[in-house]
Amino acid sequence: MPPIRVLVVEDNEVFRETLAFLLRGYEDVDVVGAVALGGPAARACVELGADAVVIDYRLPDIDGGEAAREIREVRPESAIVFLSASVGQDETDAARIADAPLVRKDAGVDALVDALRAAVGRTA
Repeated sequence: MPPIRVLVVEDNEVFRETLAFLLRGYEDVDVVGAVALGGPAARACVELGADAVVIDYRLPDIDGGEAAREIREVRPESAIVFLSASVGQDETDAARIADAPLVRKDAGVDALVDALRAAVGRTA
């Protein structure tokens, strides 16, 4: 089975690059790209053929919920996984509306990868 093609959407450069590096350590995950803003996420998702998108909920241009809506419009087959440092009502509502898992940033990479696998319908 081919690896899960993942796009990372995270505004913090250090976190974005570290997360991409850590995800590449899983043989069933292929990080195909990373962007800093939600606005270009939908276009990048289409261009890169991402199976899944990890989106930081709090982005400086648009929130993760809006980015997820835009992605779903142009590439509905891509799974969405929200990532957030805090989980409040906004994040919970966006995840529910997008039918996407919400993973806290402090949950660890294994929890994020498990959420990615579940979102695309795969198991380890």
